[in-house]
Parts: sequence; structure tokens; C-alpha cells
Amino acid sequence: MAAPARPAPPAFAGRRDHVFYLAAAAAFLAIVFAGFKQTWFLRGAHGLPPLPFLLQLHGVLFTLWIALFVVQPLLVARKRLDLHRQLGVAGGVLAALMTVVVPLTAVAVTKPGYRPGPPTPLSFLTIPFFSIAVFAILVGAALLYRKKPDIHKRLMLVATLSILSAAVARIPLSFIANGGALAFYGLTDLLLLPCIAYDAIIHRKLHPAYLCGGLLLLAYQPLSVYVGKTAGWLVFAGWLTN
Repeated sequence: MAAPARPAPPAFAGRRDHVFYLAAAAAFLAIVFAGFKQTWFLRGAHGLPPLPFLLQLHGVLFTLWIALFVVQPLLVARKRLDLHRQLGVAGGVLAALMTVVVPLTAVAVTKPGYRPGPPTPLSFLTIPFFSIAVFAILVGAALLYRKKPDIHKRLMLVATLSILSAAVARIPLSFIANGGALAFYGLTDLLLLPCIAYDAIIHRKLHPAYLCGGLLLLAYQPLSVYVGKTAGWLVFAGWLTN
């Protein structure tokens, strides 16, 4: 009878973790660029007019977050934990600013005349509101567990994943555009599967941070769609945008 598989040695697993989280950060960066290439990163090259200040601020904050998400695992891999911790403080401030700016931006773009094209439906406001709330919860928990790297890095990954659906929704593919929330939420959730598979293969278990963070991710998505269709929310959203 074959002996049960043993978990990878800590040093081996640590090196693999560095590679995996750098790869995840690179993948998230590629998704963000693909989604916002035309409307943000290369906006001028596509002949689009400048964005209003609030949308520019929104774009800058989210770009900085993704950049930080790429830099932080790189610093850990290079054993620059001192700089990693210093940037972590800046990351906490950045996350707090994002938590404030996202609802303001969501409300602003819903108002007629704020940007070309039809205003965003009031029911859609639940999506940025719920996603940034979950992001704030996960980042807050990650900062709380900053002295436990195995928990901290997984919560930060899921937190970033919780706001990635905005980029996924804007990737210029017809099945995403036609699929609505089911498509962009579903594709975002699929990105969690390699993380779970990696832990199952390298660490031989599903980490509680992925379990709790993943369940929160899966719970808020249908809830945001449901709440957005309720009469109470529509009244509240109408009041916000007037």
C-alpha cells in the first residue's frame, strides 16, 4: 500500500508561494489592463475626451492598488520585508480612500449629464457598493492578520479579486457583454479556482482564508443583484442620485 503524500517542505513551499503569488498578481494586472485599456490606460490614443476629475481619481486609486498588489509579493520574494511593511501602511490608507471614492463615483456616474451615454440604472449601484464593502472587510481582516503571512496574503488576494469584476465586465468580448452579472461575476469567481487548486496540490489543504473569503465573495454577488431590484433600494438609490 502506497504511503500517503506528504506536504511539501516549508522552504520548497515558500519558493513556490513566491512564484504563485507573483503569477497571480501578473494575471490580475493583465485583466485590469484588458478591461480598462480603451477607457483609461490608453484613453487618449482612442480619441476619447478627458474624464471628469472624480473618475480620474477613481482610476488613479485603483491603478495604484493593482500596482501595489504586484509590488508587494515581489518585495517578499526579494526579502525586503521592511519595505513591504512600509508600503502596507500606505496600502491601508489607499484602501480607505477607495472605500470612500467608489460610492461617490458610482453615484456621480448615475446622474444624467455626468458623462456621455445613458445613465447607469439605479439597480446597478448595488454592484459597486457591495463590492467595495466586501473589499474593505477583506482588506481590514488582512491588515488585522498582517503578522500571519499565510492568512494575510490570501485575504489580500481575495480582496483584490472582489473588485476585479469591474475590469472583467469591460473586457471586449461579446459573451461577457451579453452575459451581464452572471458572466463577469462567474469569470471573476473562476479566478479563485487556481488558488484553491494550488493550495490543494502544494499545501494539501484548503486554507481557511480562502474558504471564508471565497464564501463571502460568492455570497455578496447574487445578493447585490437581488437587492438592486428591490423597491426599497430603488427608492434609496433615487434619493442618492437626486
